[in-house]
Amino acid sequence: MTISWIQAAILGLFACLCSNSCMAGQAVGNYTIGRPLVGGLVCGIVLGNLKLGIACGVAMQLVYIALVTPGGTVSADVRAISYIGIPLAMVAITSQGLNPLAGSAANLAKSIGTLVGTVGTVLYYAVATMNLVWQSFGWKDVHKGKLDKLTAVNFGWPWISHAIFSFLPTMILTYYGATAVTALRNALPMDGIAMKTLFTVGGMLPCVGIAILLRQIVNHAADFIPFFVGFTLAASLHLNLVSVTVVSLLFAVIMYEVEMSKGSQGPQGPQGKSGPVPEAAGTDSEEEDI
Repeated sequence: MTISWIQAAILGLFACLCSNSCMAGQAVGNYTIGRPLVGGLVCGIVLGNLKLGIACGVAMQLVYIALVTPGGTVSADVRAISYIGIPLAMVAITSQGLNPLAGSAANLAKSIGTLVGTVGTVLYYAVATMNLVWQSFGWKDVHKGKLDKLTAVNFGWPWISHAIFSFLPTMILTYYGATAVTALRNALPMDGIAMKTLFTVGGMLPCVGIAILLRQIVNHAADFIPFFVGFTLAASLHLNLVSVTVVSLLFAVIMYEVEMSKGSQGPQGPQGKSGPVPEAAGTDSEEEDI
């Protein structure tokens, strides 16, 4: 598999749109287009191998399933993972002749995505640093009362930052990186120590993503039960994720109905029927009004 300049430019454009305010900011950009699950679909369409792109996106999404950016703190850049890591992983898997749905292909994709995500953090902070220049222009316009020029600060000047530190690096790395990955095919044979190390590390990376997710949503020991039930169903009955999700949805609906029925039950009367609660002795109606 090779990546042309046109395909590399399209991938660079999507990398720019991931965090640009023109794409509704973080909602549509970073947390939708920038996610590896969506990026894998886009890369599969652009590179002409939809099945491989989705497989790589799913593998990398599992590692970064709980990745957030609190206060601008970024441990890995999902834009680089989605639009640099996934294309390079697709080239590597194709050059090695691996089955896109095999575990070895997924492990290789995870390793490449993690490496690129760490490198992409530098590009992320470079964009943020250069955007400070445009913000300084905006503050000057505010002090001068030129509020009509703030639109350029929000939607115009940031395109320069993204073009320099998102578009160009993505286009160059995907185009020349694909050639480099193909050249490493003979240097890193499948039975070599380097490739085995990549597969081993890649197989362990999803544990990091699941652990971060559990740390965010688990407050009590009983909260682990739904996760254990899902893993048990998948391991014992060999159900896929769609089937496990449907079973979990059924249990969620049942628990919701049980909790709602408990909340809707009123005070019980002497015959077991709901009725008004008798007033306590000595209760004054005027006190109730107060």
